[in-house]
Parts: sequence; C-alpha cells; structure tokens
Amino acid sequence: MGVDYYKILQVDKNAKDDDLKKAYRKLAMKWHPDKNPNNKKEAEAKFKQISEAYDVLSDPQKRAVYDQYGEEGLKGQVPPPDAGGPDGATFFSTGGGTPFTFNPRNADDIFAEFFGFRGMGGGGDGPGVRTTRFSSSMFGDSPGGFDNIFSSFGGGGGGAFGSGSGAGAGSGPRKAAPIERNLPCTLEELYKGTTKKMKISRDIADISGKTMTVEEILNINIKPGWKKGTKITFPEKGNELPNTIPADLVFVIDEKPHNTFTRDGNDLVVTRRISLAEALTGYTIHLTTLDGRNLTIPINNVIHPEYEEIVPREGMPISKDPAKKGNLLIKFNVKFPTRLTPAQKTRIKELLNG
Repeated sequence: MGVDYYKILQVDKNAKDDDLKKAYRKLAMKWHPDKNPNNKKEAEAKFKQISEAYDVLSDPQKRAVYDQYGEEGLKGQVPPPDAGGPDGATFFSTGGGTPFTFNPRNADDIFAEFFGFRGMGGGGDGPGVRTTRFSSSMFGDSPGGFDNIFSSFGGGGGGAFGSGSGAGAGSGPRKAAPIERNLPCTLEELYKGTTKKMKISRDIADISGKTMTVEEILNINIKPGWKKGTKITFPEKGNELPNTIPADLVFVIDEKPHNTFTRDGNDLVVTRRISLAEALTGYTIHLTTLDGRNLTIPINNVIHPEYEEIVPREGMPISKDPAKKGNLLIKFNVKFPTRLTPAQKTRIKELLNG
C-alpha cells in the first residue's frame, strides 16, 4: 500500500493548502532533530517523512499522481500493473507529453522556506540567529537588563517562531512578531516629560547575505502626561534573518511607585494620616509637587473619614493638551484615640454639646 501521506500530516484527503501548511508547521516544529537531542535518529526519520508528505501533497501534480497511483507509482515512475495502457507505457506526464519524474525536495529547504533558517540551536541562538541585547548602564535611570530579546526559539515574542503577521511558505518574507519590553518611568518623568536613551545591539545583513553586529542608540521621547501602557514603536529594529522582515521593537510605559503620590487617570492622589483633634479643629497640608513647587493647603472644614479635598489643576498633565491638568485629590486617614479617661470624655461631651 505504501506510505499514507495524509495520515503522516494528520489531515484528510480534502485538505486545502492552508490545512497542509498548518499541519506541517506543527509537526515540523515537534519533530525537528534539533528539538529532539535524546532521540535524534527517530526524529530525523519522522522529520524527513513529514517533509516528504508536505512536498507531495502541496504540489498539485505530485498529489494527483499520488492520489491515483499511490507511493509506489509516484516513485516508480510507472503505473501499477492494473492501470492499463499500451505496452506498459508511462501514464504520468507534465501536461505536454513529458514523463513525470518524482524529485523530492530537501527537508531542510522546506523547513527554511517556512521559518527562515534551517536549525534551531536547542533554544539558544540558532545558526545565523543572534540575540539582540539592551544596555542602559551608561544612561542613568533608563531601564536595563534587557537581554536575549531576539531569541531564536521560544514563546517570548519576536523570535523566528513568533506569531508574526506574515504569510506562510511561498508568499514572500514574513514579519517577525513585535518584541515588547517594559520601560519603567518615575512619576516625575511622566509629569514633566523626558528623553531616555537605550543602546541596542542587533544583527544586520549586507548585500552578500553575511550578518554583522551593529550598535545603535535609540532616543525614546517621553511626553508629559503619558500613562502606563503607552507604547513607543521602533519599526523593524529586530535582527535581520533570511526570508523574514525584522521585528518591530516596542517599549511599553510602566510607572514606578512614588513615595507621596499615586495616579488615578489624570488625577494625583495623596493620603494624609491625621489625629482626631486635627480632623476636628483644622489641618494644613504642605506638599512638594512633581515639578518641585511647594504647596500650602489649609483645611478649615471638619475632616470626616470620607472627606476629600480637591485642588483643581494640580494633577497630571493631559497628554493631548499638556496645558491642561487633572486634579489633586487629598484623602485622610483619621487616627482615633484607643482610650479616653473619664475626665476627657466629660470635657468632649461638654464641647460637642455646647
């Protein structure tokens, strides 16, 4: 009966081109010899079998011959004995009378057509694939430690197996998945705006296809009022790989905790712990703003547990219109005494009832 290519790829006989590509990607990734160092011999055999099955079923002519005559007829270049035909002449032709000949494609060539390179490297940097590293030690408070961002294998995004937006085999270069990394910023930086510098190292290809490592300084302009989650994209700053459009590098704004303020949208919130006497008799707040100004805010109202003082236009700048700002919200944590003497109770009653 020969080999059942449909069974090998785990597809049915009506499988379309997309079904075949999806099946091949899954199985080739699973059985690539570089991913199976402990049973490499078995993996090599299955990998070649998967590649051959895809080669036959994805080629309309090969598939037609295989469907009619099976593997034996496909590879033997002659029809089976019961296929008929005068004097055993071949029935396989390319449409112009030329006899059909089965020429299987190289398994590594098919793999490279899908994924942009031949080997995996066991989770590290595969052949022709280097890591891009980030450094910020020379730039003060910029985030550091961004290492191995462009990995050749894994689910971190941006490697040769990332879920890029490109199409599959035979449809031109695919776009590697974006690489996202957090960019921690202080609340002061997000209030005033700043420029952070990041040095990256990445591989680029010259005209001959050889790769060389280059370093580049990226200027990341933080605008006043930007919020956590804001993204800054540097298009195609990933490693240049064969048959792959380099990944976009995306920095995502994150906020560092602040000792005084917390942020609520465009508002700033500060909480003060005060005594019951201060809550009843008045309290004055002294604050240093995020841009270094000193504020004095007297509160003459009775401060109950849900009381909130609103100071207009002392919050965060609004990024779309930095001339406008949110509000400053002052909340209070009133500390009640744990015990009162009889004399204190009497005096409080007299004062409150008076």
